[in-house]
Amino acid sequence: MSFTPPAARLTVRSVPVFRGRIGSDARSGHYAVPRRYRLHLSAADPDGLRIAVTHSLLGLERACPVTFLPAVPDCPDGGHSALRPLYDASAHHYTGPAVAPVLSDDWSGRIVSTHGPDIARDLARRFGGGRAALYPCGAESEIEAVERMCAQGIERAAQRAGTAGTGDEERAAALDTLLHTLGVLDRGLRVQPYPIGDQITAADVELWVALVQLDTVHRHHLDASAVQRIAGHPALWAYARRLAAHAAFGAHLDLDGIARRHHARCQGLEAAGAAVQILDWAAHIAPAP
Repeated sequence: MSFTPPAARLTVRSVPVFRGRIGSDARSGHYAVPRRYRLHLSAADPDGLRIAVTHSLLGLERACPVTFLPAVPDCPDGGHSALRPLYDASAHHYTGPAVAPVLSDDWSGRIVSTHGPDIARDLARRFGGGRAALYPCGAESEIEAVERMCAQGIERAAQRAGTAGTGDEERAAALDTLLHTLGVLDRGLRVQPYPIGDQITAADVELWVALVQLDTVHRHHLDASAVQRIAGHPALWAYARRLAAHAAFGAHLDLDGIARRHHARCQGLEAAGAAVQILDWAAHIAPAP
């Protein structure tokens, strides 16, 4: 397990504190054993939502239990008090916030990883077995391309387009980037059911969570015209509705929690786009079994 001292971190989430990985056998230290590991997640957090969906797609409810945390952290530094014992046991004199997501090792009582993408990949590759192939052989580069589009072309562009205090040209350029990315994805989904072929992969988890964030968080800081242009990608939003009706996706969509987390953390100004909901997510969530 590797540990980055708190002083080296740029922000709470810029550099994960713990970057342990689950290997293929005992020589790796952390290796796949049913019920050895536990996830600590808040589904209102994008990283937590991605991992929760991945966990459900893989059917790992028994192999890797989940402890769900409140939508809004209960510590002033943005951490969860429930996670403090794990952080204290895992890093001597750790003074940073006890943030989620966390993959912990019940054998040692310590943290393996706080890095969302690593956690999701290790769940799929080490515990997936014959279940959903979220990382199909030969599709890694395509999945990474979709991840980059979501991170840069959707989430970062939407944040820049709605940031108060920046110039009109910068916001317009960011909105252009966002609309271009959505257009590329929309055209692809007109000819195939998923971003990568005809099956659900890790790319779908990434894209769906990015669309959830775009409609439930980022649009609150955009003007109504921008939101209407974002909504003008019918294949993309039909895809988002379809996945919301999939139990592994919709079951973890905590709309109230996302709203409370956003209001607790956000310092931006609300814009007219807040009143222009793109999807009625609650109407499409699959009912609990």
